[in-house]
Amino acid sequence: MPLSSITPTRRVVHAAGPQQEVARIAELPAVHEAFAWFQSHANELTKTQIEMVSIPAPPFAETKRAEWLRDRFVALGLEKVEIDKAGNVVGFRPGTNLKAKSVALTAHIDTVFPAGTPLKSKTDKSKIFLPGISDNGTGVMGLYAIAAALKASAVRNEAGILFVGNVGEEGEGDLRGMRYLFHESKWKNNIGATLVLDGADIDTIVTQGLGSKRFEVTVDGPGGHSWSDFGMPNPIVILARAIAKFSETSVPADPKTTFNVGVIEGGTSVNSIPESAKMRVDIRSAAPQEMDRLEKSLRDAVANAVQESQDKLRGGPRVPLTFDITTIGTRPAADLPPDARILTVMQAVDSLLGLQTHIRRASTDANIPLAMGREAISIGAGGTGGAAHSEKEWYDPTGRDLGLKRVLLALLTLTGVSE
Repeated sequence: MPLSSITPTRRVVHAAGPQQEVARIAELPAVHEAFAWFQSHANELTKTQIEMVSIPAPPFAETKRAEWLRDRFVALGLEKVEIDKAGNVVGFRPGTNLKAKSVALTAHIDTVFPAGTPLKSKTDKSKIFLPGISDNGTGVMGLYAIAAALKASAVRNEAGILFVGNVGEEGEGDLRGMRYLFHESKWKNNIGATLVLDGADIDTIVTQGLGSKRFEVTVDGPGGHSWSDFGMPNPIVILARAIAKFSETSVPADPKTTFNVGVIEGGTSVNSIPESAKMRVDIRSAAPQEMDRLEKSLRDAVANAVQESQDKLRGGPRVPLTFDITTIGTRPAADLPPDARILTVMQAVDSLLGLQTHIRRASTDANIPLAMGREAISIGAGGTGGAAHSEKEWYDPTGRDLGLKRVLLALLTLTGVSE
């Protein structure tokens, strides 16, 4: 892209539409300084990413990684840096318009991997193998790179930028970091649009929040010996019957709706009737009413399986047999309006960069602001990655600078720029 020949002034850029705004911002010399930083510091970004991802951040234990990011935010000159009550790392870059709502740039710092997972990187040509290196080491490095490039350039954003490394995106974290940010934090009323950085892909824009409900089902009985107490209710068998019945529940193709039994556990030995057994169930849909229908089906299947076991004991001694279904996670389903400014800006950026992108639905941190009626999207931060959520996860930083340019142009178009 050629540098703009416009003489720098102090006026604020306000173009007629997103395409004109994006094109004009992309030509500003200060923005090109930031672009150049991405390329000249490519190796540094990769080394820093490996350093960060090598710090464990299992669910509900993200403190060490949060402290690492807090120190980087301070070094990058962000203001009001802190780790909030939820564990989110927050830093602020002021804008020239103190009355404008800030634009939030967020990336989750937690991983799916439990404590004790080996975190030693291996490199094969341009690929780096390390659990969490792409999801979401790439997104967190996006935060770092954008803050560093802005510090190194003369860009003057009009609205402030709130940098957030949030916790609780994965698994049973239940988006707790974003819930706190938007419902309880001191920033909750000062956030306009939100750009979520999640993963590497730059060919998609997540504008539709996939809803989900998660449950832990527990069945408790008296237990006993497999020989002498044969006939006593077996919680594992009861769960098996409930699963078999629940799995017969029909689901629509549109809206796509799914369910999964992801964990089942219980018992102590092969010759013991277990006293307890439990399972964890995940339900997902774009439609809240479908999730409610599946939840009812699950509850009915478990209740009926327990009742059948009790019925078989009629005439015999009564035994304690109970069950419990606890909600362990819920993510709201919500869609961004197709004419939302954040989407038209993102599409204008993609058009300028020659990217063929498409809109998709997913469960991300953007679910929270979307469900509140706020503008939010989730995008990747560049490069390529694969085998997410496995110990064979990998990331290739080749082409990362294009993804970072994409993020920066969208961010600055949303904030506005003072030349």
